[in-house]
Amino acid sequence: MGTTTDEAQRPACADGRTNPGQTHHVQYPARAPIVDGEALLRGFELLVREAPSAEVDAPDEGDAPDASEPENKLHSQRQADAEAARLLATLGASDVRTALAGHHGYLNVSRPLLFSDAIARLAPDRFYLEISAQQRVDPELIARLVLLHAKRYRFVIDDLRQPDEGFAKLLPYVCAIKIDPARLAPELLQRLTGALKSAGKLLIAQNIHTHEAFERAKALQFDLFQGYFFARGNKQGARRINAPRQALLGLLRLLSSDPSVAQLEAELKLNPVLVMHLMRLANSGEASIGRKVATLRDAINATGTNRIARWTQLLLYADGRKVRLEEDPLVQLAATRARFMELASARLSHANRKVIDGAFLTGVFSLVDAVFGDTLENTLEALTLASHIRAAILHREGQLGTLLSAIEALEHGDWDALDRASAALAPLTAGELAQLAITAAAWASTADQSKDNEGLERFEE
Repeated sequence: MGTTTDEAQRPACADGRTNPGQTHHVQYPARAPIVDGEALLRGFELLVREAPSAEVDAPDEGDAPDASEPENKLHSQRQADAEAARLLATLGASDVRTALAGHHGYLNVSRPLLFSDAIARLAPDRFYLEISAQQRVDPELIARLVLLHAKRYRFVIDDLRQPDEGFAKLLPYVCAIKIDPARLAPELLQRLTGALKSAGKLLIAQNIHTHEAFERAKALQFDLFQGYFFARGNKQGARRINAPRQALLGLLRLLSSDPSVAQLEAELKLNPVLVMHLMRLANSGEASIGRKVATLRDAINATGTNRIARWTQLLLYADGRKVRLEEDPLVQLAATRARFMELASARLSHANRKVIDGAFLTGVFSLVDAVFGDTLENTLEALTLASHIRAAILHREGQLGTLLSAIEALEHGDWDALDRASAALAPLTAGELAQLAITAAAWASTADQSKDNEGLERFEE
């Protein structure tokens, strides 16, 4: 997998089989971004967790296989088919499909799933199937890959650590290889990437969490990059600070103080670009049905300060290159965090409009240092956020801080950290938090297309 918790994603057995005592599970997914050399989204890895479920009946003792090989194989096939059915049910959920935002999904598949007929229900043009570089490579596996390759399924070798004999056997049937550059010696890494590029293979760098690591991987001819370097504060890697973005920051400061319509009108009049966007937003919403919003004051009243605030917060993250919001990983990450925080806080006790709005705000500004390049502390201080929101972002304090820890755990597929967060967020379970995150990701992926968010146009720089 493409995170620092790769091992947590894999089956316990080296050959890809699940542990014998773990045959009845439910599954829930998270997603991790994969970007290109321009730091634009090109796919998501779907990190799928299997968690023990008390809702699934255990098999009757009479169903247990005896020592005969045919029955053992039949039992194994039933397990594989059940695993495939659970996975397909998870991936078939509309939120999961929408959360891919039209991009490819990268999905780790176990050996039993590869051999299940149910794999035919995975659309070859939507998914790349990742196979572990550490699994057993035998003639049976190769024959299965040949068959699926002929049906246009695309395979990725996941987490290559040593180009051994098994890797050489898999290589003809894969289109891409995932490598963590930090795990290989520099000399071997350079020779390996050069040889793989010459063979026409796509190279995907894993665990790219700093701008420096991103630049090094690009220099080694990697094509795609999995990690969160784009969300890290960095003076060289920060997004351009320009007049429109500074205007947004000023507007956000005002919005945080519960301004009057007159105050908002005065602030917006100083920024013609913002006025243009607000008029579009006002005339695209339900409030505009049957009439055309013609004045700035009418636009403010029709839109409402809450929608103006959220529109402004997301525009803050928009890339200066005018890329589509669905291709901008930082916009997607910020919007998903904010929506998750909002949805989850609404499910907890003592939730009210102020608490929910504060949760959304916390999610948005948890990444603001990536926009301005200054320290997170200094940027938050400039925004004059409430002390409990700053404490949640800086120190993960309070319920908002725990929610931030939960969404970060899901971003990295850190299931142990998710369990710890969910224990403090009762009655929300880890599975419910994961579903809320996927729902939030689906919302973020269509944020500039839905009626609630029309007007989120890219900035005219």
